Amino acid sequence: MIGRRTFIAGIGIAAAWPVVARAQQDRRVARVGALMPFAETDRGGTRAIQSFREGLADLGWIEGRNLRIDYAAAQRSHARDLVALAPEVILASGTIATQALRDTTRAIPIIFVGLSDPVATGIVSNLARPEANVTGFMTYEHSIAGKWLSLLKDVAPTLTRVAILFHPEATYAPFYVRTAQDAGERLSLKVTAAVVPDVGAIEPAIAAMSGDGGLAVFPDGFNITNRGITIALAAKHRVPAIYAGRYNVVDGGLMSYGADILVAFRDGATYVDRILRGAKPSELPVQFATKFDLVINLKTTKALGLTIPETLLATADEVIQ
Repeated sequence: MIGRRTFIAGIGIAAAWPVVARAQQDRRVARVGALMPFAETDRGGTRAIQSFREGLADLGWIEGRNLRIDYAAAQRSHARDLVALAPEVILASGTIATQALRDTTRAIPIIFVGLSDPVATGIVSNLARPEANVTGFMTYEHSIAGKWLSLLKDVAPTLTRVAILFHPEATYAPFYVRTAQDAGERLSLKVTAAVVPDVGAIEPAIAAMSGDGGLAVFPDGFNITNRGITIALAAKHRVPAIYAGRYNVVDGGLMSYGADILVAFRDGATYVDRILRGAKPSELPVQFATKFDLVINLKTTKALGLTIPETLLATADEVIQ
């Protein structure tokens, strides 16, 4: 049985709508599913879900009146359980969650957020007019890997090696590794893939980069769930690491650069709203994130004996003391 959160929401309707339509809408209770790559109690996950709920509230779906959301962690068995509840639409965070849902249902609309390259991973075949029942918001694309390397080199100019850390289920990660390798040649960095199939593989991968190496942690579900372990081991072995999400830096990671995940979840709410109002996924083009944040943890910087260039500090969106 999946872990479940239920909330009811009332809808705010444009003043121009007829009073009868408003009354009918208020009586309706819509059902939405949410499949996420983190535990319901996860701090970063809690903020993301809250952003999603706030986005729905801004569109009129207000807790306590006309919306029920069933929440589950991103596992294939949970995807099946969620689909069995017959929601009108499901929000999926990440590629693995989206693939699990797509493989389970071709009838229920699926709105994804936090996704990387949905065409290369076979989730959609056309960004402008998605087929079948899946659409949403891309958060990452391959070129960001070059930016991760550039930022690491700015912070730790003596680096000669960088490993891209990812789980084998993140089948799209090798595309990022190849992009990073191309960027690495320009930055005099040797880039390798560090595949971690389980928690026990994390420390050897990080320890191997001690000395003159750095780490770019790919934002797959495994790394998100186990980020506390990765952050602690990067500190233990004194390896500079960059992440894709701010929540890693809040938890003690050195730095992050990536799409603002809270904005992504609010964007997801807009598409969920449109589906609930009758739109079809094929009418909603896949969109790409427009807001990216650089976050730096100064305490971790000092612990690693690094100095952040003033020019980089000036461009950071957030500096955590």
